[in-house]
Amino acid sequence: MCLAVPGKVLTKECIGGVEVGQVQFGGIVRQVALGFVPEAEVGDYVMVHVGFAISRVDEAEAKRTYRMLEELGALEEELGAVPAEVV
Repeated sequence: MCLAVPGKVLTKECIGGVEVGQVQFGGIVRQVALGFVPEAEVGDYVMVHVGFAISRVDEAEAKRTYRMLEELGALEEELGAVPAEVV
């Protein structure tokens, strides 16, 4: 199953005409395409689905969703490992 997972944008840059950023999911950081949410800035939280940020969310909603996914055991499947800390 593929879910959207909330993460915090740590960096933002344009590579080859594509907006990308390093996004933190607990203790894991992944490169994510930011083209669908060009308004996202460093420090914002975004919902990420298969490597693409698909929407911005506020910090409280991001943390709540992350905790729920963690409790359901869904993060291991989505991220490949269960991070030790919450967003």
